[in-house]
Amino acid sequence: MATFLYKLGRSAFRRRRLVALLWVALLALAGVGAATAPAATSSSFSIPGTEAQKAFDLLEQRFPGGNADGATARVVFQAPDGQKMTEPAHKAKVQKVVAELKAGSDQVAQVTDPYAAQAVSKDGSTAYVSVSYKVSGMELSDATREALEKTGHDAQGQGLTVEIGGDALQSMPETGAGEIVGVIIAGIVLVITFGSLVAAGLPLLTAIIGVGIGVSTITALANVLDLGSTTSTLAMMIGLAVGIDYALFIVSRYRAELAEGREREEAAGHAVGTAGSAVVFAGLTVVIALVGLAVVNIPMLTKMGFAAAGTVLIAVLIALTLIPALLGFAGSRVMGRKDRKSAGKDAGTSLGKTAENGAGVRSESHATGKGEGRPNAGTRWARFVIRRPVMVLLVGVLGLGAIALPAASLEMGLPDDGAKPASATERRAYDLLSDGFGPGFNGPLMVVVDGDKDAAESTVRTVEKLDGVVAVTPPTPNKAGDTAMITVIPKDRPSSVATEELVHDIREVTGDDVLVTGATAMNIDFSQKMNDALLPYLALVVGLAFLLLMVVFRSVLVPLKAALGFLLSVVAALGAVVAVFQWGWLGSLFGVEQTGPIMSMMPIFMVGVVFGLAMDYEVFLVTRMREAYVHGERPGEAIVSGFRHSARVVTAAAVIMIAVFSGFIGMDDQMIKMIGFGLAVAVLFDAFVVRMAVVPAVLALLGHKAWWLPKWLDKALPNVDVEGEGLVRPQGLADGAEREFARV
Repeated sequence: MATFLYKLGRSAFRRRRLVALLWVALLALAGVGAATAPAATSSSFSIPGTEAQKAFDLLEQRFPGGNADGATARVVFQAPDGQKMTEPAHKAKVQKVVAELKAGSDQVAQVTDPYAAQAVSKDGSTAYVSVSYKVSGMELSDATREALEKTGHDAQGQGLTVEIGGDALQSMPETGAGEIVGVIIAGIVLVITFGSLVAAGLPLLTAIIGVGIGVSTITALANVLDLGSTTSTLAMMIGLAVGIDYALFIVSRYRAELAEGREREEAAGHAVGTAGSAVVFAGLTVVIALVGLAVVNIPMLTKMGFAAAGTVLIAVLIALTLIPALLGFAGSRVMGRKDRKSAGKDAGTSLGKTAENGAGVRSESHATGKGEGRPNAGTRWARFVIRRPVMVLLVGVLGLGAIALPAASLEMGLPDDGAKPASATERRAYDLLSDGFGPGFNGPLMVVVDGDKDAAESTVRTVEKLDGVVAVTPPTPNKAGDTAMITVIPKDRPSSVATEELVHDIREVTGDDVLVTGATAMNIDFSQKMNDALLPYLALVVGLAFLLLMVVFRSVLVPLKAALGFLLSVVAALGAVVAVFQWGWLGSLFGVEQTGPIMSMMPIFMVGVVFGLAMDYEVFLVTRMREAYVHGERPGEAIVSGFRHSARVVTAAAVIMIAVFSGFIGMDDQMIKMIGFGLAVAVLFDAFVVRMAVVPAVLALLGHKAWWLPKWLDKALPNVDVEGEGLVRPQGLADGAEREFARV
């Protein structure tokens, strides 16, 4: 593989104008496709195999045009202290709102009058207007949302408090200052790492191009493939992350090759042949993790995974082709000012003299390969770990283990309006309804009876006797009289354990012809399905990646160590998420106003995303160690060599990812905040504790055994030459010049 990628890198460098033109053409083509494609809507959300989904499917058959999955809104009114919503002035105001809502949009299916529907609290202080729509929340037009918000705003007056809740106001979070700050920090880190604006700009530029092509393609195909407007979110996040990482690795290796005395084209070939091999396999691990989401058997997640995997493949191709092409345009400006001055002073001297490498680290020439030169921070840290491997290993493992303890109390669910910040109208509406009608009123259960009137009435009597039930409405039959809907109001809030137990109780005491659905039941089934899929997904991803890393490192213990270290960092990150978002520890520091269950997707999402990024760092760091080991260095020396060449780059990549993910913590949306915090903490733990401390400590303790591989397995596994052994011999030198490359 190294030889093929070496030729690819040199070819892209020589034909840089053609390569750059092709990528620009692809970006333009994808952009035109996205601009001319119909606007994306939300993809059809379904959870195959769950009772809640079966109930929705039955409702669509038996109640045609019922819009069971349509968006809903509740306009909640609260009278001033001492007054009631039944007073004539307040009643007239509410009925005016009802009329305005009915005429406000053609997407409105039904608006209920609270006085006719008995939607007034017992004390008369609170009333609400229910609005149902013909389409889902993500399919509502901006005009419809604006009409809803305007109606609520205009209703303010005479001391009335008016708030709006429900999923009708649901929309994609807008990019805020936090994400912009994260990208700015990424740029600053790149400038510090490379000491060159040109070198720092290349990873950002190519990552944006890759994300642009990927997201534009997704947008262009959204309606054809039913991808939905949310599919591009994961693709953008992952594409930006790996795009910066992969370009960073290639540019860093290119600068190091230049510092060793190679010509620019030759350096590009060697950079792609060595670091590019690591990029290919790191990319494959990310693709495995994302495509593996199909195991969950939720179509929306499967499509999101495949779309994001496609963006990762684009990032890999850009790193292998566009980066060497742009390096050809950059010339000597890819090196920092000090490096260029040093190169000028060293002109004409022998290759054995000291030169500045691409990461700003002094190293001896490849002519001898024996000198270590002036040690950098990575070298000093590696030597410290080698001297005290047991202590470093214990501190790292026990520290992460302690942080992981809260994960044992993990409770999964989907946050509702009660988890939104107190400043949001959805949260205020949620609280008004809870105070006026009870906590369970915000999460009613829909019970579907596949039977006649007698079966429905029998179900009502059975459900009324259960603990945790506040009220049960009379059954609403369909026209044929063979199906009925019953609404059950729980005693507790929707995301509570008690409500989840009530759903299970209803399903246990009723027959197979009775199905429980609704938003609350759907969330419960979704959480259960995600929980059931976690172990199979983890086994698939880790198992396939283990085989892949075995091919890369020609070792059994190194991939095993990588997988175990990843599990440790993910569990520790989940522990931190539970402590902050479920227990409330340091919640005010991160803007957590309401604790609750952890988002159901969080464990699988973290496994997929963090696994890919963790393997990036593992492959790039340990590949350098493997490269030094197979070229004759002792195990301890190989660890030091790996850190000398890669520690600074891996550190920069991790800091960039932490900065980007941390930008999402500042958003108001609780789910986005949780994702940003979880990913940032996971990268922090994995990069700086597992990869930088636990990994070298374990390798130091194992010594030569770390690289052991049974002979029969060595023969069976393909030799992909990630270390670039095939590049030792001279290949295609410019101007026919002969050069000898000796590596230790």
